[in-house]
Amino acid sequence: METGNTQQQETMTKPEPQKEHRWLEQLVGDWTFEGEAMMAPDQPPAKATGSETVRSLGGLWTIAEGQGDMPGCGPATTIMTLGYDLAKKRFVGTFIASMMTNMFSYVGTLDASQKVLTLETEGPSMSDPAKMAKYRDIIEIKSANERTLTSRLLGDDENWHQFMSATYRRKR
Repeated sequence: METGNTQQQETMTKPEPQKEHRWLEQLVGDWTFEGEAMMAPDQPPAKATGSETVRSLGGLWTIAEGQGDMPGCGPATTIMTLGYDLAKKRFVGTFIASMMTNMFSYVGTLDASQKVLTLETEGPSMSDPAKMAKYRDIIEIKSANERTLTSRLLGDDENWHQFMSATYRRKR
């Protein structure tokens, strides 16, 4: 007896990872991070430290799970998924964290140097959670063993303001 599911399986083929998927593979591994975040304009940056494990899902997605002490939140867990949507010709992904109820959905582009992935998203404003704000998370590959993550917020003045940065180093 043939089912519709069997027929569907025959027509579906797993896509081959493209150069964009292979770019994401360099994130795979175990990392430590040190960073800082601006919690308020009149206060010094708060420090953050922790670790992150990034794994590949079928060569098409990366899943990064971070653990650490986050400024103003204490111990926290974060999960970032990243992939490349062949139909949209864009990097896509999500970000969730144990200290927030919003899921951020990313669309992104890789710069010409192939070193900087800029992820655009929208979410609750840090100054007024009832309003939405535009954010940018920027991943820059410094070397095979070091990368940075910088987060920016589009301010009311229409300028991007950095509020968080972290340096990730591969565990040896």
